[in-house]
Amino acid sequence: MKIRAAKLSDAGGIAKVHVDSWRTTYKNIIPEEFLENLSYQSREELWISIIPKGIVFVAENDEGQIVGFSSGGKERSGDYKEYQGELSSIYILKEFQGQGIGKALVKYVTKELGKSGMNTMLVFVLADNNSTLFYEAMGGKVIDKIEVEIAGKKLYELVYGWDTIDTLSGQE
Repeated sequence: MKIRAAKLSDAGGIAKVHVDSWRTTYKNIIPEEFLENLSYQSREELWISIIPKGIVFVAENDEGQIVGFSSGGKERSGDYKEYQGELSSIYILKEFQGQGIGKALVKYVTKELGKSGMNTMLVFVLADNNSTLFYEAMGGKVIDKIEVEIAGKKLYELVYGWDTIDTLSGQE
């Protein structure tokens, strides 16, 4: 398994992981019709715009196929002033989960956040998503619960925060 900075040419592979992961991770959470209508093309266009100006990493298997990705940057909502950075996305194909890829992808993002002078971080996670256990195991503390609407369905997001990212980035 190899973790590296994303290139523009990775946008298609990232989009595939993004859509496929949403369809498995959010099945029975987000309305099925919404998940079925997710498009690789629109996600690829999204990542083409994000990669050049963001912190984005990919995980490749031994065949060079992208099987996961993570992205981060400055905290976007403006509602949590004490948290400077944000893990804005992390997705790994279901069959590659549980192999330490998620931890590695978080580590790479937090190292980049640290280089930018950010030493605190948060992440927004749907409350019904099993990945909440991952963030808790990584030392995240629930700092808020907010209501969101996706495809007309009211859901809750948990906001996990880290008062220091040093332990996540391996710089302790």
